[in-house]
Amino acid sequence: MHRSNCWPGSAASTPGGAAERPGHGASSRREAPAHTAVPLVTPALCIVLPVLNEAERLRELLQALQPLRQRGAQLIVADGGSQDGSLAIARELADLALRAPRGRAAQMNAGAAACKGELLLFLHADTQLPDAADALVQAALRPGSRHHWGRFDLRIDSPRRLLRVVAGAMNQRSRWTGIATGDQAMFVRRALFNQVGGFPEIALMEDIALSAALKRHGPPACLRPPVITSARRWERHGVWRTIALMWRLRAAYFLGADPARLAITYGYRPPER
Repeated sequence: MHRSNCWPGSAASTPGGAAERPGHGASSRREAPAHTAVPLVTPALCIVLPVLNEAERLRELLQALQPLRQRGAQLIVADGGSQDGSLAIARELADLALRAPRGRAAQMNAGAAACKGELLLFLHADTQLPDAADALVQAALRPGSRHHWGRFDLRIDSPRRLLRVVAGAMNQRSRWTGIATGDQAMFVRRALFNQVGGFPEIALMEDIALSAALKRHGPPACLRPPVITSARRWERHGVWRTIALMWRLRAAYFLGADPARLAITYGYRPPER
């Protein structure tokens, strides 16, 4: 039997004890919503959300995160130059909205640099957290825990049986390898994130690269309550075609291919540096 590289996440529990089942740097310009009061205590958890032209779904996503804000989590949106009003929505519903150089890694690094909390969680704009995500992360990374980072299991938002199988395979592969993807809502102690240098600012596979760096400091906590991610990528390109593309890109990355070229193959044109 293959030995798992994840520490099981079932020990993470809600405060009541029951397991929940269901360019960084000075160039970034921060914009805080005028109506949001400055927290009186340092938030334990900071959620960083990189966005680029996500206005269509951003309001719904940010509204779903309001209960976490009410419980003390800080929510930072890092906008990479949206032209559709995403930044205005973020100003209204996040603790902080900032402009950052375009590129998911650069945006997440900029957001992390603005965080006040000691625990960072990176959330993609097409992914929803479980209701008790804050308690689950805090329990997994509690003082004295052997964990320093982790991720959630993944569920793809589709009734298709095949996509349930795909999500299950992704979760199991992550357990075996100790490598997480951005769709799984990676979380990490801020001190370790800074120690490894944050996300490498590459055009694609920044999540894989960060996982590999964090794994050298210990395996991830793999939390079973799933995040739910959009099926739009799978539905747009077809399930089998998307699986083949992702495996081909990942293999090419591990063989040393240029992430910028891989990003173009994936359908994303990275900004010129």
